[in-house]
Amino acid sequence: MITVRDRNDRGHTTIGWLDSHHTFSFGEYYDPANMGVGALRVINDDRIIPGAGFPTHGHRDMEIISYVVSGALEHKDSMGTGSIIRPGDVQRMSAGTGVTHSEFNPSKDEGARFLQIWITPEKVGLKPSYEQKNFPSGQRTDVLKRVADREGREGAVKVHQDVSIYATMLTGGSEVTHTIAPGRQIWVQVVQGHVNINDTDLREGDGAAVTDLTTITLSSQAGAEVLVFDLAA
Repeated sequence: MITVRDRNDRGHTTIGWLDSHHTFSFGEYYDPANMGVGALRVINDDRIIPGAGFPTHGHRDMEIISYVVSGALEHKDSMGTGSIIRPGDVQRMSAGTGVTHSEFNPSKDEGARFLQIWITPEKVGLKPSYEQKNFPSGQRTDVLKRVADREGREGAVKVHQDVSIYATMLTGGSEVTHTIAPGRQIWVQVVQGHVNINDTDLREGDGAAVTDLTTITLSSQAGAEVLVFDLAA
């Protein structure tokens, strides 16, 4: 079964420098019917104007993944990590016992867009840690490239939870297939473009929960960028 989360039904926050859409309940947007899927708790589609961003703030006991779609994001944290992440980069910060960080758009004239993803860890009280890897578009074109994983398989960033995240950039007329193992559930998030999952059409911002299926096929006639979350049921 494929259950669609329509892009127009998401929560929406605008505060001048930030335009954010919330797939799941987040902050002042409370939606008890959409609290996440398994360990996947947050998908925020954030757009930040030039020169602005999130000032220093704290997190704990959460796996926080940033996936940059366009522009750049400058990161600084209390672990001493400082970096700029760009399209193709996947950043994982394990907040664990507590960490503070800031995220800014360093450009003076270009906006930034990224997906902020939160996953609940399998254990609380982990030591805070940070990891960042680049997955060029060639590695994600017309394949499901594993970019985050509990074991760090295929060069993915490691996540402290039984989850794998795949990214694909489908060219027009292409398709990819994902096999769903017993005891797993799938969330599909359309980053850009128009994609068909089995016989279900999705567009940018749409999401879909997949249950009780053994495979899904993602296809696109005009091109699409998609994230696939493979989670313990």
